[in-house]
Amino acid sequence: MTCDVLGPQALDYMPCAYGASRLRFRGPARPTDGRFTAFMGGALTYGSFIERPFPMCVEHGNGVVSVNLGQPTMGVDMLLRDPAIPQLAGAAAVTVIEVPGAINLSNNYYRVHPRRNDRFVQAAPVLRRLYPDVDFARFHFTQHLTQFLRRHDPERFELVAKSLQRAWQRRMSTLLDAVAGPAVLLWLGEGAPPARGGLSGSGMPPLVSAAMLDALTPACAAQVQITYDAPDGQTDGKLFDATQERAAGRLPGPQVHEHIARTLVPVIDDLMIRA
Repeated sequence: MTCDVLGPQALDYMPCAYGASRLRFRGPARPTDGRFTAFMGGALTYGSFIERPFPMCVEHGNGVVSVNLGQPTMGVDMLLRDPAIPQLAGAAAVTVIEVPGAINLSNNYYRVHPRRNDRFVQAAPVLRRLYPDVDFARFHFTQHLTQFLRRHDPERFELVAKSLQRAWQRRMSTLLDAVAGPAVLLWLGEGAPPARGGLSGSGMPPLVSAAMLDALTPACAAQVQITYDAPDGQTDGKLFDATQERAAGRLPGPQVHEHIARTLVPVIDDLMIRA
């Protein structure tokens, strides 16, 4: 891969398109006219700052084409709304879905951008009534919004959190139903799924609990949970320019991607044999 697009050390993600999608995915483009594994997910699946993200490592490990549909701003809404993603998932031999957080989706309380699901667009009237003392014009991202609302009034935020979790549960069920072949639900975080979904900011999908994942078990061919140590600002093995150092330090490095791939390969291979 070349590394001269954003700066002397930045990574060329070789953006590519699939089908009728308006999104640009991590390249190089992979063939989809034969057997392949589809990978849906966020920044980890996309492989931000990583030359060989784990979908590519999986392909090197088992020789089956890997189609990387990751998006750094992914939420379950984007996975359901984009025309290319359900179509590719329907054609894939196996689909791996990195568990998305429950804050990056439109719900009864607020609306997010249809393609950049981490962007807060508008507060619903019910949220304005619940928090009449908050100026919502100050918020641009769902993480900032939800963390502020929780700090401002934890009891009122519980209503928002429960609504988000219910919406996440319904849409994840819809997504898994739309996947024609076997689906692997992949939990990636700095700890195991918590008993109660939180907003700890510790590298785990926000507001997703162990019980929420358990409820999806009947719709999955497998669930894989992988934990990793907090990056703590480490940037070894990552490619970025001077403006991206802080963001790069928040994400795990190449060793974690290799570990994810080694864990996934036998699971994917077994599902392909049984399919």
